[in-house]
Amino acid sequence: MTDSNSYAAVDSYSLLRTALAAFKKTPNELSDEQRAALAIQARNEHDLELRVLTSPEAASVIVTEEMLDDAVNEIRSRFDDEDSFIATLEQNNLDLKSLKHALLRQCKVENVLEIVGSHSAHISDVEVGIFYHMHPEKFHSPEQRNVSHILITINDDYAENSRDKALERINEIALKLQKTPYKFAEQAMQHSECPSALQGGELGAFPKGKLYPEIDEVLFSMKKGEISDVVETEVGFHLVICNKIMHAESISLKKAKPKILKLMQDRAKRNCQRSWLASLPAKTTHTITN
Repeated sequence: MTDSNSYAAVDSYSLLRTALAAFKKTPNELSDEQRAALAIQARNEHDLELRVLTSPEAASVIVTEEMLDDAVNEIRSRFDDEDSFIATLEQNNLDLKSLKHALLRQCKVENVLEIVGSHSAHISDVEVGIFYHMHPEKFHSPEQRNVSHILITINDDYAENSRDKALERINEIALKLQKTPYKFAEQAMQHSECPSALQGGELGAFPKGKLYPEIDEVLFSMKKGEISDVVETEVGFHLVICNKIMHAESISLKKAKPKILKLMQDRAKRNCQRSWLASLPAKTTHTITN
């Protein structure tokens, strides 16, 4: 059963925001069990916001009218028109005034956390280098091959897809491609029994180990533009063409540095924010001012 007291203590915007984030639904669309969980989660998040807003760090934070208008317009832009925007607010016990008040609180909380996060420790070049050498897999791309195929399936429920008939059909296509290999995509569109036929048989680019083992073994021994002999897998017979070879590549530390630095800075920022939030005293009542 939903805890009505918990709902009453949390404003409608907090409930709506938490419901969309947790369940991708509005509060009215939730089951009783989900609504009970929502009440607890929204109450906890709301209480944490109040603790942030009563902190000394929040005292000097100002949310301008322009910032507030931008926040409202960002939400408004998710709707097709103004009527649907207003209707959705009303369905969730909101209006423009209460929405602005809630967004004022949210913007102020976000600004406080940005200030707190800006005090995180500086990331040195040495730390970046250590991260790079400890996680080589993040900066190495294995060889990949772009592949297309033509599939004739084996299905004894259909005469034309019996094993013998399917093999006969794929061999006929292979014979045609020996004379006109440039028509691979055309043959795939006409004959392949894989959904990829709509793209001329193209499956995309893959590293080793992602396709059927029989195809994998053949594909990574082929030259660019080469068409395979008939390959049999558990689903049927294939003709495979290697469209492109993307060789293995390792990103240098110099190129990887901006990405690593941002990753480590974001992590340090979040850790700083978590530590600060954990240090906040228990909630108190307060009035939000701009």
